Amino acid sequence: VLFVAGLSFVIGLERTFRFFFQKHKMKATGFFLGGVLIVLIGWPLIGMILEIYGFFLLFRGFFPVVVGFIRRVPVLGYLLNLPGISSVSVQCSVQNLLL
Repeated sequence: VLFVAGLSFVIGLERTFRFFFQKHKMKATGFFLGGVLIVLIGWPLIGMILEIYGFFLLFRGFFPVVVGFIRRVPVLGYLLNLPGISSVSVQCSVQNLLL
């Protein structure tokens, strides 16, 4: 609930509504808001799992941008550029772009 309220304060109510209720994001919005409802009903574990799944569906397009930003942070960028981790994060970024 606080996440949606904070997002509304940052980008405005109309843009928040348009973001959540785009046709191609209805499944993700359903999982996210359904998870919030289930938490409020009294089943927090199941509701949080649904919220997390909906969150990842809603914001999967932003993950490559976040990884690119973290690569520029001094310590975290060094860790992400290590040989084993670098190949995994590049593959995940390419797969997200293709979706």
